[in-house]
Amino acid sequence: MAKLVQLPPKFLPKEWSITNQTHYANAEAQRSRSERLVDESQRLVDEIEKTTQKTQKDVNKKLEQRLDEIQFWKKELDNKLEDTVNDIEQLLAYKIRLEKALESCKEPLSIAQQCLVEREKRVGIDLVHDEVERELIKEVEVIQGVMALLQRTLEQITEQIRMSRSAKYSLEKDLRDKFQALKIDNHCNTLTNNTPEIGYPSNAVTVQENSVTPIEWEDFSNTNIEKAEKQRNNSVALRTIIDSILSETSSDMRKQCDTVNVAFTNRVAETKNAKNKLETHLAKVMDEITCQEKNIESLKKAIADKEGPMKVAQTRLETRTLRPNVEQCRDPVQYRLITEVHEISTNVERLRETLRQAEAELKGLIRNQLSLEEEIQVKENSLYIDEVLCMQMREAISINNF
Repeated sequence: MAKLVQLPPKFLPKEWSITNQTHYANAEAQRSRSERLVDESQRLVDEIEKTTQKTQKDVNKKLEQRLDEIQFWKKELDNKLEDTVNDIEQLLAYKIRLEKALESCKEPLSIAQQCLVEREKRVGIDLVHDEVERELIKEVEVIQGVMALLQRTLEQITEQIRMSRSAKYSLEKDLRDKFQALKIDNHCNTLTNNTPEIGYPSNAVTVQENSVTPIEWEDFSNTNIEKAEKQRNNSVALRTIIDSILSETSSDMRKQCDTVNVAFTNRVAETKNAKNKLETHLAKVMDEITCQEKNIESLKKAIADKEGPMKVAQTRLETRTLRPNVEQCRDPVQYRLITEVHEISTNVERLRETLRQAEAELKGLIRNQLSLEEEIQVKENSLYIDEVLCMQMREAISINNF
């Protein structure tokens, strides 16, 4: 007997219809969802495209604004850097002026000190603390004071140059950064969706830890500009002070130099006047010495001339003692001869006393002559020191406006 094959169960028509309806409904629902998704996708694509384009335009606009800001601050920094560079050049020129002024003080100081040394070689009464010496000492003090002031000012301007260069360095560094940022943002501004070099760099969508806010960015450049402006103002004030210092110090030195020169001129005139008076008195003393020498010779001759009359008188007295007997009379002749001898002796003694006085006066005149000659030599030495050595040295002093 043949074996019966088990057939799958059969569905009812109704089930068949329901199943078909279900498939229809599912297909229609899936198609509707797909249509809605297609429409939604297209709407989303359009929306995102518009948003992307709008955002990119906004980014491009902000990039342009940023470029304008960088250009603005770069220009401000450029202008301030130019001012700072010019200011440093002026400071360097003023520094050179100060150095030259300080150097030009050395010769007048050396000459004034040398004059003081040379005047110590005066001798005798001429080694006096006179007006010239007082003014020379004052001149040395004035020049040393000027040199100390110029040295302090030179140190100040050196420090100001350092500060200005520091401000210049900050400006240059900021400008280099601005130039680099400008170059980078310019490049960014040229990028488009079709630029070949665009890509997906790693870790690009981050904010760097060392980044700053726009306010901090502006404040940084503004601080550099204010720092440079402050140093520029300090520099202008310092240059004004230096102009005043150089003018006043050169005026003080010139005024004191003129005062010393006038004192030298007056002193030389006084010394010459004193020397002329000494020479006049020396001439009179020399004349008096000649007269006194003649007087001494005259006195000596007068004394010698009295020897004859004395011998005659004494010889007569001695001869009359030979008269005989009563002729030995104390007559008027005898008394007159005795009187004559005493008279001549007295007169000779008077002449000798006068001769001693004349010789003493001659010695005094000779001593006075030597003293006057010595004093004239002293004056000549002083004149040589003041007029020849010192005044000629001082002709080399040239004090112009620093």
